[in-house]
Amino acid sequence: MKRLSITRYSLLVLFVWISSFVVAAPADSTKLSPTQAQSLEARLVSGLLGQYHYEKTPIDDALSKIVYEDFLKTLDANKHYFLQSDIDDFEKYKDRLDDHIKLGYLIPPYEMFNKFRTRFSERIDYVLNDMSFNFDYTKDEYITIDDSKIDWAENEAELNERWRKNIKSQALDLKLNEKADTTIERTIRNRYERLKETITDYEGRDVFQLYMNTFAESFDPHTNYFSPITSENFKIRMQQSLEGIGATLMTENDYTKVNSVVPGGPAFESKAIHRDDKIVAVAQGAEGEFVDVVGWRLDDVVQKIRGPKGTLVRLKIVPAGKPVATTIPTEIQIVRDKIKLDNQVPVSEVKEFSRGGTSYKVGIITIPSFYLNYEDMKKGEEYGSTTGDVKKILSQFKEESVDGVLVDLRYNGGGSLQEAIDLSGLFIEEGPVVQIRDADGSIQEGRDKDASISYTGPLAVLTNRFSASASEIFSGAMQDYKRGVIVGEQTFGKGTVQNLVSLNQFVPKVEDELGQVKLTLAKYYRINGSSTQHKGVVPDVEMPSPYKAEDFGESSYETALKWDEIPGTEYDVTDYLTDDIIAKLKKKHDARLNEADYLKSLKLDVEEAIASQEKTTLSLNLQQREKEVEEALERKNALNDLRGDIKGNEVNEKANTDDIIKDPYLREGAVVLTDLINLIVGES
Repeated sequence: MKRLSITRYSLLVLFVWISSFVVAAPADSTKLSPTQAQSLEARLVSGLLGQYHYEKTPIDDALSKIVYEDFLKTLDANKHYFLQSDIDDFEKYKDRLDDHIKLGYLIPPYEMFNKFRTRFSERIDYVLNDMSFNFDYTKDEYITIDDSKIDWAENEAELNERWRKNIKSQALDLKLNEKADTTIERTIRNRYERLKETITDYEGRDVFQLYMNTFAESFDPHTNYFSPITSENFKIRMQQSLEGIGATLMTENDYTKVNSVVPGGPAFESKAIHRDDKIVAVAQGAEGEFVDVVGWRLDDVVQKIRGPKGTLVRLKIVPAGKPVATTIPTEIQIVRDKIKLDNQVPVSEVKEFSRGGTSYKVGIITIPSFYLNYEDMKKGEEYGSTTGDVKKILSQFKEESVDGVLVDLRYNGGGSLQEAIDLSGLFIEEGPVVQIRDADGSIQEGRDKDASISYTGPLAVLTNRFSASASEIFSGAMQDYKRGVIVGEQTFGKGTVQNLVSLNQFVPKVEDELGQVKLTLAKYYRINGSSTQHKGVVPDVEMPSPYKAEDFGESSYETALKWDEIPGTEYDVTDYLTDDIIAKLKKKHDARLNEADYLKSLKLDVEEAIASQEKTTLSLNLQQREKEVEEALERKNALNDLRGDIKGNEVNEKANTDDIIKDPYLREGAVVLTDLINLIVGES
């Protein structure tokens, strides 16, 4: 497979025309301003992306508008700080940022940030000094929680009213958690004191990081800029064995949100916390008091959660897609551990259960990521890999005479492309697994070159909305070859390839450490010619999902590359599955959706989550909010009662209640697999 690369010579030629544009600092020394080194970096980044990004997107007025709108969202996504007059003043930059960045002219984004910091300070001062916390909770009023439904405030009085409602809503959240009025006021004041410190600590390099990453992501969401300090922190995180829960966090508005769950870490193993969950409180040990962390600096939240191996941390989380205001936070417990690469190894178990009087052995393989110890492989030493580990598991399954294998790829964000190809090879004879199209239009095939097959029996693959990249290549190949039935949710839809490029390689005489760019250079396609971009892999047997494509996954990014297709490549479809068998599996699944308790309760959960996501306003009346919370609690208790009543009764079937799989998605994957086993036996 051809290596994607950019030569230093080609970029030196590209930048030979660039003038030594010098940025003058504003006279007001209290304001943040760009440096000459940042001007150089901006020119390098714009030249790099303009010439080498997969899409060859022109840096023009259209792109300028995208950068402008996205930078505004980066600074003030909820329209809580800027006034309409500020936006009117910024409008002059809307179609000029393309020309500015080519020249390394960075005054406009710094002016926008400095105005934001001024407005931010005004808002914090209003909350801390001018606003009354003596709220009237009997008043029938509402707050709009869908930011697309509101405009920028025309004046300070309108913004004050918006903030009064916002703070009142936060106070109501605390009041519903039985906090005293004095505690509520102190908690909220502490939140905004911390937020004030956060913005006060911002430096010019932080503004540059924000703006350049906004510019990079205007090409596509997986093209990013990393400042030198961000790159260094990334390397440290990759090299060290940190002790914690194994989750990367980010800040969204006033909340700490889970950005990703490290495969194989304690959070991943707990299956209790997932991407996009919000963390609202942290407690230490089994008896420690919860500390509200809304409004905290991200680093401070991380320090609260991180701790020595073997110690317990308790978190209160609001699950992804659910509104904070009307959702009762879920308390979870995680025992901290060392986060190591070898925690990414697949894990297996054999589940025995009966259906319709027949006993089955199902081998389940959970694959956290597609990993490959490249350094050991390069040295010619024995090396760890997903494929090697799964091959051993399949051998063990053969000794245990399993009736079928279920591969669980939920929350698997990808990893090594070669491992996705090699893993596919364990289940098929040699042949193409994926196609990769470069920016110049050339197409390469990723092939399995080993004709041997490690497992020839019935196969099911379980996916969800957070199965991405390499997971989509593997599951797409199993579907295209009709080798295994795909069960679960539509996958993430990331079908692009990135390389990390250091800017220093293009200007060797510059002594300062410059940043890096993660650049999209190619696109993945299935062997049937369809891109995995946007569409991902649609399951053969689709489970109820709370994750709407427009809100979660690749389709939620405005700048995501489009879906397209290329000619399919030649491959021999297997005879493991037929369209008739898949249709029968779907029919059986659809019947269970309406009759099996564990799926009925799942459907109610999903409907509840979707209804919560669709709310655009929120009551600020205490009695009304108590009613909403009480109704939500009743629905939650009813669902728990329904789950507790599950006797394992399926459609005219009796399950072995001694070994019921509690996870409804995993359970249904196993049930679909047993349906497949029966259908294959019936046709043989």
